[in-house]
Amino acid sequence: MKTKATKDQATTGLVPKLRFPEFRGATGWEVRPGNRLFDQVSDKSPETGLPVLAITQEHGAIPRDLIDYHVSVSEKSIESYKVVQVGDFIISLRSFQGGIEYSQYHGICSPAYVILRRSAAGSDAYFKHYLRTDRFIQILTKNLEGLRDGKMISYKQFSELQIPTPAPEEQQQIADCLDSLDGLIAAQGRKVEALKTHKKGLMQQLFPREGETQPRLRFPEFQSSGEWEEKCLEELSKTISSGRDKAAQDGAFDLYGSTGIIGKTNSASFSGTFILVARVGANAGLLNKATGEFGVTDNTLVIVLKTQRDIDSEFVFFYLTLIGLNKMIFGSGQPLITGGQLKALNIQLPKAKEQQRIADCLSSLDALITAATQALDSLKTHKQGLMQKLFPAPEEVEA
Repeated sequence: MKTKATKDQATTGLVPKLRFPEFRGATGWEVRPGNRLFDQVSDKSPETGLPVLAITQEHGAIPRDLIDYHVSVSEKSIESYKVVQVGDFIISLRSFQGGIEYSQYHGICSPAYVILRRSAAGSDAYFKHYLRTDRFIQILTKNLEGLRDGKMISYKQFSELQIPTPAPEEQQQIADCLDSLDGLIAAQGRKVEALKTHKKGLMQQLFPREGETQPRLRFPEFQSSGEWEEKCLEELSKTISSGRDKAAQDGAFDLYGSTGIIGKTNSASFSGTFILVARVGANAGLLNKATGEFGVTDNTLVIVLKTQRDIDSEFVFFYLTLIGLNKMIFGSGQPLITGGQLKALNIQLPKAKEQQRIADCLSSLDALITAATQALDSLKTHKQGLMQKLFPAPEEVEA
């Protein structure tokens, strides 16, 4: 193991690229070994009724019943579980990939985990952010030579890691800033999910339910338009399973694979508006919409549908999205959907103007979802860039 300081040493003078105004004239940060900041705790006398915590990279330490985590635990094994207090940190199996997890819950966890509790003055929230940064993970993976997937980081190893540590007041300022950003990110994430939920519910109302010929919700101008007509997809579109729809030409065009756009190509095989269906593999049945000039990686992996002129392709895309194509997948070894199955699929169809009205409405919602998602991504990118300036780089810590 590489280390720049002994177990009990701390170095000073470290200055990040960005400091809040009130700290710009202050002394540099200390670089302190892990054991000067955190103690290892191992309380195996849990109170009754404490939740069993799952230690995850996505949610940190969280009660198992709050996420999709199904692992049975016997009452006998719980007797050996460790108590986790609010504010504790947990070294998980793959800390060298995602950092060290923080717990906002009082609960218990497997005795295999190493639990850390802050012993030095300062802010738990500061370390909550820092111990999950890419910069800390770089220090972790560089200093812990030979660490592989499946091996836990020990407290001894953690003790010798060098951790940049500002004064408690500056720790709190950094934590408050990043917590505020996390609040904005969480709020924007809820907005994205709310829009997606609204769209899903609206689609369920705008399209007829199975066995019915009219939707539960229609735009005012179509409320007296009568029943929708059932037709098979073969009547509405042509299936292009091989070859090209247009002559190739040079340029930078989107290249589609079974999961959507995967890169660029200088050969545009298709021009127009198409529905792409992943044909084989883990993504079988996944739908994508392609407009303009584009290429496809391999037509044996993607079925390309183009609707007839009097059929709104956007409407058909949303219809197929709602009903889903998973029920059509077959094959235990290699999941598969065939063009023949799609041709035989029956869908309910209103007149052209109502098709377009529904498609326009849902496309507008898609645009809102895209804009909200881009705003969410921008906030995450901003936070990432800010953290790179608020925390020193690994080479500065080790200098």
